[in-house]
Amino acid sequence: MEYLFTFLEGIASFISPCLLPMLPIYISYFVGEDNKKTNKALINSIGFVLGFTIVFLILSIFASTLGNLINKNIQYLKVVFGIIIILLGLNYMEVLKLNFLNKTKGLKSDTKNLNFLKAVIFGVFFSISWTPCIGTFLSSALLLVAKEQNMIKGIILMLIYSIGLGIPFIISVILIEKLKEMFNFIKRNYSKIKIMSGIILIIMGLYIIIF
Repeated sequence: MEYLFTFLEGIASFISPCLLPMLPIYISYFVGEDNKKTNKALINSIGFVLGFTIVFLILSIFASTLGNLINKNIQYLKVVFGIIIILLGLNYMEVLKLNFLNKTKGLKSDTKNLNFLKAVIFGVFFSISWTPCIGTFLSSALLLVAKEQNMIKGIILMLIYSIGLGIPFIISVILIEKLKEMFNFIKRNYSKIKIMSGIILIIMGLYIIIF
């Protein structure tokens, strides 16, 4: 069940209100100067996803290590982790307002004549600069990793989160023209999507507390 939750959190991170509107800019970076080179854009987008995946996997190792260190108190910490995730869900639904989670700070990267290696570096910058933007779901995923106390499983969970976040980026690069209407639909229904995303977080928080 936690694998499904983590995957959904990755997708929810992609459609977050501060990330999705930036998608055309990211795609223009992937394509570079020649917007007809679909293969180049695809390779660059894969490099971008690889870049932020590397950072997230490193974070999962730290989270797993933390989980092992606090093994003796895990029953109490499960409740703490669950409550935190529930609070994150309530914040995402705007039932509560945790301002420190809602601030975003961009980090610029040189994306001129982007190639695979530069795209990987860009993905690393993305993971750092947009962490506040996707912080709600990333924090939830990391808390779940810490709760598992298993480094291998923690890495797998974070890899699944990265796949959930990365697949929409890659698909969007390939089908950007066909997906314009879908993106417009998401923008029109942000409030409903945020409520659904918040509910997912709350369910996950309860799952951690109970199981």
